[in-house]
Amino acid sequence: MLRTLSQMQDAKLPARLVGIGVFTLVTVVAARISIPMDPVPFTFQPLAALLAGMILGARDGALSQLIYVGLIAIGLPLDANMRGQAALFGPTGGYLIGFIAAAFVSGWLVEHGANRTWQRWLAGVAGIAVLYVLGVSWLAVSRGLPLDAAISAGALPFLLPDLAKALIAAALAEGGRALMMRGNE
Repeated sequence: MLRTLSQMQDAKLPARLVGIGVFTLVTVVAARISIPMDPVPFTFQPLAALLAGMILGARDGALSQLIYVGLIAIGLPLDANMRGQAALFGPTGGYLIGFIAAAFVSGWLVEHGANRTWQRWLAGVAGIAVLYVLGVSWLAVSRGLPLDAAISAGALPFLLPDLAKALIAAALAEGGRALMMRGNE
């Protein structure tokens, strides 16, 4: 169980940096697995953000997502729509920022006692909730939508798939952390 494994913060700096880089790259790849929808696409980025937090921990998981968003901010077209910097100001901007918060929240909850799969799933659900608060809020602002319309367009179509992504992250977290810690030996 996760409670028997060391936290990634206890890992040596090179192993932590590799983990951060790996999850930045995982998020880039997850953006490529995309189904275009309006106003925001369906991607596997929420899964990547949750996994980053649950495996790397709150700080390093959030840092991996911050680097991802930072690369977009400097103009690299790494977002799902390949818009680069413009993605941060369009309807997806809140979700991109939300990946950072989702990784932090899910990671923090796992670090503080979400030892069992169902507890990690709840940590993932909390991460998804934070992601939706930021994403839907910015979607409403950027598109001039009333909140109920933003929820209908930017949360409801994704709710069941994102709950499934939280379950997948919860199931993979223990093995992922064990693998990352093995690289620290």
